[in-house]
Amino acid sequence: MIKFPNSIAGAHKSLIKKEFSCSELTRAYLDKIKKENDGLNDFLHLTEKLALEQAKKVDDKIAGGEKIGQLEGTPMAIKDNILVEGHKTTAGSKILENYTAPYDATVIEKLKKAGAVMIGKTNLDEFAMGASTENSAFGSTKNPFDISRVPGGSSGGSAVAVAANHCLAALGSDTGGSIRQPASFCGVVGFKPSYGMVSRHGLIAMASSLDQIGALTKTVEDAQLIFNVIKGQDSLDSTTIDNTKYKIRSVRNKNLKIGIPKEYFGKGIDIKVKELVEQAIKNFEKIGAKIKEISLLHTEYALAVYYIIVPAEVSANLARYDGIKYGYSYPAGDRPKSGASLLDLYLKTRAQGFGDEVRRRIILGTHVLSMGYYEAYYGKAQKVRALIEKEFAKVFNPSADGLDVLLAPTAPTAAFKIGEKKDPLSMYLSDIYTVPASLAGLPAISIPCGTVDNLPVGLQIIGPQFQDDLLLEVAEKYEHISNSRYI
Repeated sequence: MIKFPNSIAGAHKSLIKKEFSCSELTRAYLDKIKKENDGLNDFLHLTEKLALEQAKKVDDKIAGGEKIGQLEGTPMAIKDNILVEGHKTTAGSKILENYTAPYDATVIEKLKKAGAVMIGKTNLDEFAMGASTENSAFGSTKNPFDISRVPGGSSGGSAVAVAANHCLAALGSDTGGSIRQPASFCGVVGFKPSYGMVSRHGLIAMASSLDQIGALTKTVEDAQLIFNVIKGQDSLDSTTIDNTKYKIRSVRNKNLKIGIPKEYFGKGIDIKVKELVEQAIKNFEKIGAKIKEISLLHTEYALAVYYIIVPAEVSANLARYDGIKYGYSYPAGDRPKSGASLLDLYLKTRAQGFGDEVRRRIILGTHVLSMGYYEAYYGKAQKVRALIEKEFAKVFNPSADGLDVLLAPTAPTAAFKIGEKKDPLSMYLSDIYTVPASLAGLPAISIPCGTVDNLPVGLQIIGPQFQDDLLLEVAEKYEHISNSRYI
């Protein structure tokens, strides 16, 4: 019986020492998933044949005396809105239930080249719209700490896969907190890179100006390893940047300057969550960090801005799903009577193929983009977004003795009960602390900082734009000075 490794680095050492083969490790994860997936529903599809083929290649290299890379032989799960050639990619939606990806996403190409083992595709809120993974067309995912509770979303399946030892690491996507919030609820590390650091080519688009692919892992070091492989400019995604042009800041051999935004600790936060995060801040003080309370005045508008911009981009991005080009089309026996228009076909296909939350956002987005409302809603939201970006840039400005990072809660509560948040607005409030960094395109990470009633709680660290390595360096410092890793 294989003892599952606690990190990618640990697995790498065991593979080199031949304590187990990559094939044995991969089969052990596959067997565990098959036994437990009915209870947790974190995987939608297993890519078993591909995984075993990739594992054998790693074993052959080791047997031949060749060196293997740090990520080589790492069994990974992939959120099911990221394309893996020849395998189903549903985005958690009925409308893409039978869609097979014709090519690899850029991040998948890079991971394959690095020798990672693709073990399967994970569940998510439909088209990544949600904060609980209850909105999937293929059933809710359960939190491994308490199966009556949600794992967070939309990358809930990926967070559970890591937390439940169904893989060593997973890819997710984060639009307004979809990596960080489930990481917090499931007690794992969840890293959202700066917007533009990682290619979105091959990620099924939800909100194009916000979507970013990142990693869910057991350690910060593992998140760094994956980030180093998947980052970089991509000619197939014009929003990616040449990160080599940005001078990398470091906090090595100097005192950290940390900001505490008071707006993140006000009304709505669970008192026990607040106490845990405040204790995490004190841990930084122990290593000589300078702590400064700051105010981000425009934070209170972030959620409203987000839920104007996102539905607008959703309505544009999801217009392609009409049941004609690809995807779901309602059964022939249910077709409109003779003389019905093409519009009737579109309306019926989209009504049956999309879930409630997706339809809600399409309707909202179409409204805010419509004549007479565009400037009143979408235009103003973009102006406030620019103010939020400027506010963050000001507090991080290195030429004005700016801060290195900000500390805040990842979410206002620990994981809530499945079915508890029936009102969409109360669900949207789960993103209240993660949305501002997304709107500004900043890197942010959630790290476990303790438990409330045996449920994990995450500390969020937010860094300056394109200073992802700095952020990960600080996160690793916290991991070393705390007892936050309890899985």
